[in-house]
Amino acid sequence: MIRTALLKLLGLYQRFFTLIGYGSCRYYPTCSEYAKWQFEENPLPIAFIYSAKRILTCNQLFPGGIDYPEMRCLCKKPKDLTINSIKYWLVPKANKRFHIIKNFTFKG
Repeated sequence: MIRTALLKLLGLYQRFFTLIGYGSCRYYPTCSEYAKWQFEENPLPIAFIYSAKRILTCNQLFPGGIDYPEMRCLCKKPKDLTINSIKYWLVPKANKRFHIIKNFTFKG
């Protein structure tokens, strides 16, 4: 319930308020998209910590660049493994962690 409310608030923010500061994020994916992916795939406390850290580093004192969200394990097991049913790709990283990369052909 909390997760759904947070995702709806992020959706509203992305729809209306990002138009004001369009192009001002120093990272890819944008900070709001990063937070959205975090809240969809990670436990809430971890998602809050990583999202806050990302927002605090989105300024001129940090270089920015490509910074994909991370997760520890695949918690949700997909029922159908077709290219259009997978929302995020997981790219292995050290210590049993994965980068989350969005599948742009996802239809869901």
